[in-house]
Amino acid sequence: MTPYDDIINHPHHVSRNHPQMSMHDRAAQFSPFAALVGYEDAVGETARLTEQRRELDEQELTELNRRLVLLESKLPEHPEVSITYFVPDEKKCGGAYMTVVGMVSKISPMEGIIVMRNGMTIKVADVLNVNGKLFADF
Repeated sequence: MTPYDDIINHPHHVSRNHPQMSMHDRAAQFSPFAALVGYEDAVGETARLTEQRRELDEQELTELNRRLVLLESKLPEHPEVSITYFVPDEKKCGGAYMTVVGMVSKISPMEGIIVMRNGMTIKVADVLNVNGKLFADF
C-alpha cells in the first residue's frame, strides 16, 4: 500500500463558499517579493551618467560672442542655426549637452536669453556653440 491510496481517486474538492482562484492569481502567490521598493530606481539613478559643464576659454567666448552678434544682425533673414547648450541635471551634479536646430526669433542680451521660433528659450550662459550656413564665411 502507498501513502496516498486512500485519497488518490477522490474527486477534487470545490468550495461552495469561495470562488475558485484564476491560474494568474494562483501563480502570483509564488512571484518574487520586492522587499526594497524603489531600490532598482535608486540604483538606476546612481548609475546614470552626467557630463560636467565645460567652461569656455577667452578665445572661445570671443568667438561665441561674435557669432551671436552676427546672428542677431541677421535675424530678419530668418537663418537656421544649430545651438549646442548645457542643460543642468535636476537630480545630480552635472548635466547634458543638447543641440537644437531651428530659427531664432530674438536674442536678448539684457535678459541673457535666446528665444527660438518655437518658443523655446536658452540661457546665453549655457550656450557652448552656435553653427549654421550663416557662419560659413565667418
